[in-house]
Amino acid sequence: MTTSIPEATPTLEMVAAVAGVSRSTVSRVINDSPKVTPEALAAVQAAIEKLGYVPNRAARSLASRRTQSIALVIPENTAKFFADPYFATVIQGAAMYVSSTEYTLTLLIAAEGDAEKTRRYLRGGNVDGALILSHHSDDLSYVALARSLPVVFGGRPMSQEGPTAYYVDVDNVHAARDVTANLIAHGRTRIATIAGPQDMAAGLDRLEGWRLALAEAGIPDDLVEYGDFSPDSGAAAMTKMLDRGIDFDGLFVASAQMASGAMQVLRERGYSVPDDVGVVTFDNDYFAQTSRPALTTIEQPTTEVGRTMVSMLIRLIDGLHVDTITMMPTRLIDRGSA
Repeated sequence: MTTSIPEATPTLEMVAAVAGVSRSTVSRVINDSPKVTPEALAAVQAAIEKLGYVPNRAARSLASRRTQSIALVIPENTAKFFADPYFATVIQGAAMYVSSTEYTLTLLIAAEGDAEKTRRYLRGGNVDGALILSHHSDDLSYVALARSLPVVFGGRPMSQEGPTAYYVDVDNVHAARDVTANLIAHGRTRIATIAGPQDMAAGLDRLEGWRLALAEAGIPDDLVEYGDFSPDSGAAAMTKMLDRGIDFDGLFVASAQMASGAMQVLRERGYSVPDDVGVVTFDNDYFAQTSRPALTTIEQPTTEVGRTMVSMLIRLIDGLHVDTITMMPTRLIDRGSA
């Protein structure tokens, strides 16, 4: 489907009216002037979000020329960004594609507290479009950005509100069901899971895939703990699972990072993989490949995800037809850890 043009383009005067402030106050907020009260700042920012207003300097730039710049936004804290190999490979793919175009790529790590500043930057005519990775349900404003800026998400956005969301993803439900079925095929009959964060589509969908595989085999699905995709959270979840005192012989972990933490706890508690517990996971990254034993996992084409996101975004910027959803293939890599 093609991008749509709003029936009426919001103006600075409309923002002022909705915010209940003067035109000059709106101008000061847009230009980051310190001479604005916190109350006025909040009112203007809320009006800008509601109307999808693009400052005049952006409109002038778009009318005459493009910035030839694309932003890649990571709404995560810096520590998580640098620790997660998923981000590195997606960014690599995006950067490789951008290098073949006239665009430049700007990386924005929008940690908590910086999110509103990042959105003001994106709305301010500094970039022609944005790529958003690792989107959470508690921040709907990145979806709302699509009212005034071409945006493509890496992964299905949680919000069903606002404008059409364009995104690139894998079938997390199907892939999680497949890798869990690998455990069942190896004779595992009591299978636990360490699920990802439930405010992210990947966390929800991989848990659903695990449940589907167990339901199809008539296996109970009551052994669930949760993590945030980090190794420490995997270790903490594994500790809770073992402390329940309930026997299990299979484990699906929703990310290889969490699996590495879980494996460490299993070793410390005297469990052998795969003799005592079969373990499978998601992502064929450093953590899956260097575990002992190396882990049966689902491989995502992360580099190609980055390339595809940029390709979609440039087509949106050019006003060309773009399918709303692009699903990428996954591959099960069986290393015998099940």
